[in-house]
Amino acid sequence: MNAQTPEPLPLTLTKQSHSCVRLEKGGRTLVIDPGGFSERDAAIGAEAILVTHEHPDHFDEERLRAGLETDPAAEIWTLRSVADKLAAAFPGRVHTVGHGDTFSAAGFDVQVHGELHAVIHPDLPRVTNVGFLVDGSLFHPGDALTVPDHPVDTLMLPVMAPWSKISEVIDYVREVGPRRAIDVHDALLTDLARPVYDAHIGNLGRADHERLAPGESRSL
Repeated sequence: MNAQTPEPLPLTLTKQSHSCVRLEKGGRTLVIDPGGFSERDAAIGAEAILVTHEHPDHFDEERLRAGLETDPAAEIWTLRSVADKLAAAFPGRVHTVGHGDTFSAAGFDVQVHGELHAVIHPDLPRVTNVGFLVDGSLFHPGDALTVPDHPVDTLMLPVMAPWSKISEVIDYVREVGPRRAIDVHDALLTDLARPVYDAHIGNLGRADHERLAPGESRSL
């Protein structure tokens, strides 16, 4: 008798403020980008924390330290510019990753895609930025319009940023081709302007488009 392939565990996404998201599966938790615009306890309770780049709206040392100090088993995966700030204080718990790397964290399988932050202005140097594809399904690109060489079911969509315009956001959704796109990087987008973005992305993006309030969850 052939052994049956086990059913994948259900995955729950909870939107936090700005670019922070919380993923839960089988009683384990992974958090991406608990930065300075997200809740102060955004990293607490996470076994695995992923950080896409060093900008303060994605990387906040105080929030990361709170998560690591609350749970001695919690670990971080991030690029070198962030890892160098934390590794000495938490030896063996901060892991440096880059484009093409794969790893398992808190029961999640993660692939790393991308290398550079999107261009804000030609006069500003570009910092390193990586995106994370979680369980071959959900992609968080950080501050870049990286297209992974893998199908994406759920795209965490940087909807509004100093480095983008809405036509680029729409074309990014089209190029990635996800089943659904859920807004992140939205703290600078006012409630007055949201319906404009919702309409354009929803009508032109060729994917189901969702906007979640901080604390709101979806089963994926």
